[in-house]
Amino acid sequence: MTMLRIAAVAAAALLGAAVSASAGDQGDPGQDCGVSTPEMVDCLNGQTAQWDKRLNAAYKAALDAALPKQREQLRVAQRLWIQYRDANCTYYAMGEGSIARIEAAACMQRMTKARAEELSSGGAGPDNPGKEDRD
Repeated sequence: MTMLRIAAVAAAALLGAAVSASAGDQGDPGQDCGVSTPEMVDCLNGQTAQWDKRLNAAYKAALDAALPKQREQLRVAQRLWIQYRDANCTYYAMGEGSIARIEAAACMQRMTKARAEELSSGGAGPDNPGKEDRD
């Protein structure tokens, strides 16, 4: 009876670890999301949270790296970008059916990721030329 109890506890611990690891993956920005609407929305929201952390770090770094005359404009641009992102994604949320929830969550994830990458790149690159002129 004791061996059976130990085996049950071990199996429960392994199952709990697997479920916990799987739930933790939902925040992984590179992970594909589940198949049901709630799974997809939760997964996309987790990814958005991870991209939002990256966005905040990139924004702070961009502020620190900006010329003094650029800092206030970056603050203004970021505030306006947040308003635009929220309004744009609300448009998708106002659609019909459960797909609207998925589209709104995907919008938030996609836009937050794009802004984090833009700020991380210093605002310039192959898709945004001009940085080489400032260097």
